[in-house]
Amino acid sequence: MPIIVPRNLPAYEVLQQENVFVMSQYRAVHQDIRALRIGLLNLMPKKISTETQITRLLSNSPLQVELMLIRTASYTPSNTSANHMSTFYRTFEEVAREGLDGLIITGAPVEQRPFEEVAYWEELREIMDYADKHIASTLFLCWAAQAGLYHHYGIEKRQLSEKCFGIFPHRVEVPYTNLLRGFDDEFYAPHSRHTTVNPEDIAREENLRILASSPEAGPHIVASQEFRQIYVMGHFEYDKTTLEEEYLRDRNQGSPIEVPRNYYDHDDPDREILVRWRCHGNLFFSNWVNYCVYQVTPYDLPSIR
Repeated sequence: MPIIVPRNLPAYEVLQQENVFVMSQYRAVHQDIRALRIGLLNLMPKKISTETQITRLLSNSPLQVELMLIRTASYTPSNTSANHMSTFYRTFEEVAREGLDGLIITGAPVEQRPFEEVAYWEELREIMDYADKHIASTLFLCWAAQAGLYHHYGIEKRQLSEKCFGIFPHRVEVPYTNLLRGFDDEFYAPHSRHTTVNPEDIAREENLRILASSPEAGPHIVASQEFRQIYVMGHFEYDKTTLEEEYLRDRNQGSPIEVPRNYYDHDDPDREILVRWRCHGNLFFSNWVNYCVYQVTPYDLPSIR
């Protein structure tokens, strides 16, 4: 089934060229189907790139999904045009009035600041509290995962001695869970962050389980018992060249940065990029949409509010 996005959203043309089944909102309203309403609270500076990445992954579900783009009301981004934001984005309060089945909160380039010093922290706390009561499942990505664990459980993030940067192998810690259905015992995922969360802190919380982790990158997928909250420390959504763009940006700015690990063939930046995470990324998002959202959300959205 298709993913529903505005016809003039940049992701629409990109994904059509990739032979991804996208549908305009005009066509969708003429079908007698209630699409799943998934909100994307996009906190990343390159919003168009993130929109496209998330849309691509959501499009692999057999279910019809309508993506709702959400901005913060308390902070105005400076890296995306005001016209794009006003055309395609609404505040969480505006979107929540119509109901949401699922919510995705992205990472943000603020990980080295205390949470309380982030400009939109109080607004984000309100959104997380609302989602916990009124939305079937919330997917927290990278910095948002650390923010969610801190807000809901008081788990502190920890500064790393050097950036966790590259493609790392992970092991499935809890087999036979629906969220990881179809996963191999070992799989790869991208990471790009300066902070982490200690697995011992997570293990002390009875409501949390570490579903997958890496000896090098630490906990990767953490979930509450009922999958209402899912925390992903890495970036299944990254494109082939995303880590390269980050690497070249930091290198050109003179910032300390190592070659992303397990990313280039033989770790040589002059050789090709090896994509090792795409299949499991698609599978993860498809499982989340099906088992954590569709299977538990009611047909009548107001009934969960």
